[in-house]
Amino acid sequence: MNIVEEIIRLKEEKKAIILAHYYVDAQIQAIADFVGDSLALAQFSKKTNAEVIIFCGVHFMAETAKILNPNSKVLIPDLNAGCSLADSAPLEKFIEYKKQIPDAVVVSYINCTADIKAESDFICTSSNAIDIVNAIPEEKEIIFAPDKNLGKYVEKVTNRKLHLWDGACMVHVDISIEKLNQLIQTHDDAELVAHPECNENILEKATFIGSTKALIEHVKNSEKLKFIVATEAGILYKMKKEAPDKIIIPAPSNENNTCACAECPYMKMNTLEKILLTLKNESPEIQIHEHIRLRAKKAIDNMLEIC
Repeated sequence: MNIVEEIIRLKEEKKAIILAHYYVDAQIQAIADFVGDSLALAQFSKKTNAEVIIFCGVHFMAETAKILNPNSKVLIPDLNAGCSLADSAPLEKFIEYKKQIPDAVVVSYINCTADIKAESDFICTSSNAIDIVNAIPEEKEIIFAPDKNLGKYVEKVTNRKLHLWDGACMVHVDISIEKLNQLIQTHDDAELVAHPECNENILEKATFIGSTKALIEHVKNSEKLKFIVATEAGILYKMKKEAPDKIIIPAPSNENNTCACAECPYMKMNTLEKILLTLKNESPEIQIHEHIRLRAKKAIDNMLEIC
């Protein structure tokens, strides 16, 4: 029996489901029960009643699934699959920052730890950050964390002044503007689309800015035939599946990696072999203290009530 067949057999035996983010390898997306961006995964997690959830993504995503499904066993193929953006907001420093603006409403991007979610009033994703900010009364000050680039983009669209935490996604900020400019010149018939976690100098060149899901939908529905895509390269699997007639080019990274594109090393820590071991051993398991989970869940529920 090959590894995929064994994963499927064990999954059925243990009444488990596999959730995957668009950024994990294509072979994992192909066997997942549900693939989505952070918002879709959060919404799906809230609806599921699976006894076991295998979350193929990074640590904060598996934590979100556990926050919304306390009675499910939530497993992650590699406990070290972290997130540079989540790491950029240490709890103690964040609490001190909040004390400086005590009356501010705290909106935290879902790419943060359970501890930071518990310190927040609203969670948001790149799909709904604008809607969440617009839903907060204009007289209220807002702390937006931890992604500064997304925060700047939200400021521009909503015309609201935000107190921005200085965090960033290492994958999106590492997209090379010099290499991108060369690519744009070479493919002058291509449209540049970008995720709002990218640096401002890249967003200024993009004709469409949107969440992972929005980028896929835009490429699928656009009359254009060629696209340069500025986000993590794992999106290309779903994008090509949804738009097989389109030419899709990944934006280049500063790194000289295997695909010359923007890749998240943490997402790539998810493998079929690790999924199989996780199913067999039912570990590593995500654990969250109940008082943290309840506070974090309130912030997520506040988001889901709006979007």
